[in-house]
Amino acid sequence: MEGALTARDKVGVQDFVLLDAYTSESAFVDNLRKRFSENLIYTYIGTLLVSVNPYQELGIYTMNQMELYQGVNFFELPPHVYAIADNAYRMMCSELNNHFILISGESGAGKTEASKKILQYFAVTCPMTESLQIARDRLLLSNPVLEAFGNAKTLRNDNSSRFGKYMDIQFDFQGIPVGGHIISYLIEKSRVVYQNQGERNFHIFYQLLAGGEAERLAYLGLERDPQLYKYLSQGHCAKELSTNDKNDWKTVCNAFSVIDFTEGDLENLFGIIASVLHLGNVCFQEDDQGCAAIPDTHEIKWIAKLLGVYPSVLLEALTHRKIEAKTEQVICPLTLELSVYARDAMAKAVYGRTFTWLVNKINSSLVNKDCTQKTVIGLLDIYGFEVFDKNGFEQFCINYCNEKLQQLLIERTLKAEQAEYETEGIEWEPIQYFNNKIICDLVEERHKGIISILDEECIRPGPATDLSFLEKLEEKVGKHAHFQTGFLEKNNDLLYRHLKEVLCRCQNSILRECFLVAELENRRRPPTVGTQFKNSLSSLLEILISKEPSYIRCIKPNERKEPSKFDDFLVRHQIKYLGLMEHLRVRRAGFAYRRKYEHFLQRYKSLCPDTWPHWHGPPGEGVERLIKYIGYKPEEYKLGKTKIFIRFPRTLFATEDAFEFSKHQLVARIQATYKGCLGRREYVKQREAATKLEAHWRRALARKEVKRRKWAVQIIRRFINGFINRNKPLSPDNEEFLVLVRKNYILNLRYHVPKNVLDKSWLKPPGILQTASDLLRRMCTRNLVRKYCCGVTAEWKAMMQQKVVTSEIFRGKKEGYGESLNQPFANTRIDEGDINPKVFQVMSNEKIQYGVPVIKYDRKGFKARQRQLILTQKAAYVVEHAKIKQKIEYSALKGISTSSLSDGILVIHVSPENNKQKGDAILLCEHVFEVVTKLAMLVKKENLVNVVQGSLQFSIGPGKEGTIVFDTGPEEQIYKDKNGQLTVVSVRRKS
Repeated sequence: MEGALTARDKVGVQDFVLLDAYTSESAFVDNLRKRFSENLIYTYIGTLLVSVNPYQELGIYTMNQMELYQGVNFFELPPHVYAIADNAYRMMCSELNNHFILISGESGAGKTEASKKILQYFAVTCPMTESLQIARDRLLLSNPVLEAFGNAKTLRNDNSSRFGKYMDIQFDFQGIPVGGHIISYLIEKSRVVYQNQGERNFHIFYQLLAGGEAERLAYLGLERDPQLYKYLSQGHCAKELSTNDKNDWKTVCNAFSVIDFTEGDLENLFGIIASVLHLGNVCFQEDDQGCAAIPDTHEIKWIAKLLGVYPSVLLEALTHRKIEAKTEQVICPLTLELSVYARDAMAKAVYGRTFTWLVNKINSSLVNKDCTQKTVIGLLDIYGFEVFDKNGFEQFCINYCNEKLQQLLIERTLKAEQAEYETEGIEWEPIQYFNNKIICDLVEERHKGIISILDEECIRPGPATDLSFLEKLEEKVGKHAHFQTGFLEKNNDLLYRHLKEVLCRCQNSILRECFLVAELENRRRPPTVGTQFKNSLSSLLEILISKEPSYIRCIKPNERKEPSKFDDFLVRHQIKYLGLMEHLRVRRAGFAYRRKYEHFLQRYKSLCPDTWPHWHGPPGEGVERLIKYIGYKPEEYKLGKTKIFIRFPRTLFATEDAFEFSKHQLVARIQATYKGCLGRREYVKQREAATKLEAHWRRALARKEVKRRKWAVQIIRRFINGFINRNKPLSPDNEEFLVLVRKNYILNLRYHVPKNVLDKSWLKPPGILQTASDLLRRMCTRNLVRKYCCGVTAEWKAMMQQKVVTSEIFRGKKEGYGESLNQPFANTRIDEGDINPKVFQVMSNEKIQYGVPVIKYDRKGFKARQRQLILTQKAAYVVEHAKIKQKIEYSALKGISTSSLSDGILVIHVSPENNKQKGDAILLCEHVFEVVTKLAMLVKKENLVNVVQGSLQFSIGPGKEGTIVFDTGPEEQIYKDKNGQLTVVSVRRKS
């Protein structure tokens, strides 16, 4: 705890006793808020734990956390509910006495969750045997059953306990949980018949409707919709998003099976629950005489079936009252209001006594039949003191209970403080704090007086009304402004004798246990609710007084159940009625801090040279030497027999701050010295190891080198012998050498494998591998050919066929042929979009096989003109834009001439007999090899192409011829010479 004081400005102090301004409620709230904002929901007041509900999962209830707090000193770790549980368990085991943990707070503050966490802690950390596993499971699973029947949604809490619960967990001499016992107090029976707006009835009703099997519901006469039942729909929130009734039903059914409920028990139990719902739907109306009547007996029949009574008897009991006068019995009809009262009283009595039976049934499953002595830890989950806008009879009883428990807390705390001071020999005079006890006594007397008046008014002869009760109260508390009437009816909680007779004689086995026939023979008036509660409270206080206490006070931070929201006004209100400030004042009446000498000296001994690093004398003398060196003033402390008592928190804070400062300096020195020692030790160790390792390593290297040399000599000898015998047949003398030669050749060959079919290179083999090399070469060549053939597409194949035709025509005849080999032919050099649509019309939509841009030279003047040469399946067309200048049908084509030089001139010769043709066509084309090849393949005539040298003749017209002269020069030219001939000059290519 002391270690956390350095961060007190941010997260507050872990123990309110260490607050300087301990009398200031604002300082108390501020410390609580600081810790809550850092998700630190637990704070101590001495050994009392204050718990603020976080309304979110914080991850502080894991197995690791349980192990962390197990067997640890109470103040050694931060405040936690596990520390309270572990401290109670260890004290019980070591002192063999009984303990109880009182958990209180208003609805929604987290009381039920705190009790669950304590049970889980005991279940996990206590030693366990396989035979006692069932008892532990029953103890844990009693919670969901009691929550289902005793908890409900209220405006302040979705799982509010509507009854007080005290559970004894029994342990054997080894600290093993072996059994348990549960006592319930004042279940809120009125909730069965009425709920405020926004609230629900007990969970079990909704769970049965949502999760019950269809066959079970049909047997009980129930529908799944809770809105159909008056007792479930008055709060207008039958469906609650934060609650999964269907899943909760499965949990409860599983718990029933473990707690050892028989099928018969469950059938009777759910029959009672269903009968309550049917009872709420019984409607009354006035007859002609002003008496109550039930016009529709549908619900009566279901109730009679489920409880095992005659419908007519039940009907009469709900609408009539039996009055006994000595030896006579008179049955009087009831008014409408009294019949409604009788119906609701029956529902409340049935549910209330069934709940008591349920607790007893669970107790019978938890009982341990071993007669050896046992110790117990009690868990008291009690309803908290609350003030509503309208406070009813139940809340009055609850607040009375809390006053008594608060009185017990103050008394026990005062006694514990006084006992500790007396044991340590410290003078202490808590006179002013006994005034708190006197105030508590006065408040308790006032509550007791009101209950006595209430009981007197309920049992006196004559008519008892709220008015007569009010007159009595005027005498006692007439000057107080905060009381109203309406208590008599709830305090009476009277069940008419006629209805009691019906329930005593019903066939439902549970109700037969709850309503004994002996009750009918007792003519005395049953005790009132107030008297029953007062007696139960007295017995509870007797139980608690006989045990050692631990306290948990639960606080609700806001009304809306929102995480991280802290409502100062609401928290202040709870601090007041939980008596936290009074408890703090009692703890601070003398000294704020107390520790055993050994623990105090162990923590702070570094602050004094005389006690550091070891003190060899008695711890008390060491502490005295230490505080004198620090400079404590006499009024700041007292030395007891085994403990030091520090009066003011600021004294402890100053000591802790000094320790924190010296700790850093001390740690730095210790670290430096320790690191130096470690470094020196490591250096010596490494130097010795290095020397030894070097010696061993040198020896190992020498041996390895000897072996390597011997091996090398043997290898060299074998390979020399193999080289000498390399040309001889295979034998042991040359086998290894030949294997090496073969391996090296194969490995080298992989880097010299030809990459394509035309590559004729091959790595020269040794003589002995010539045959193998030839085989490998042929395999490689075949593989390359296969790869090449597999990669040839149909399009590529067609182009290669064209290249073959080109080769037949031009190979060795025309310059530039070699350079054209690696230039693929195109399907066409003109897109269809570049051809005028009119041309297609003139060609009668013949399919174009090939098109290429050309330059046409006139036959007479040799003027150059841009044209398109289009080849179809039947003819060649020379086109100018949208006009066909010349059509040469293949049948009229006589031949094709081109020169042997590198120019692109070609002449298409036509038959002179064809009158449609004007003469031969002289064309210049960039792709002359491609054009000539495609034209020749379309015409399909042998010896069609003529490659000429020097000059060629062409036809200008009928009987007229012209000449084209081919020559070489420094640059390419085409012109008409002075002889009127077309001269084509090309550049001679280097061969």
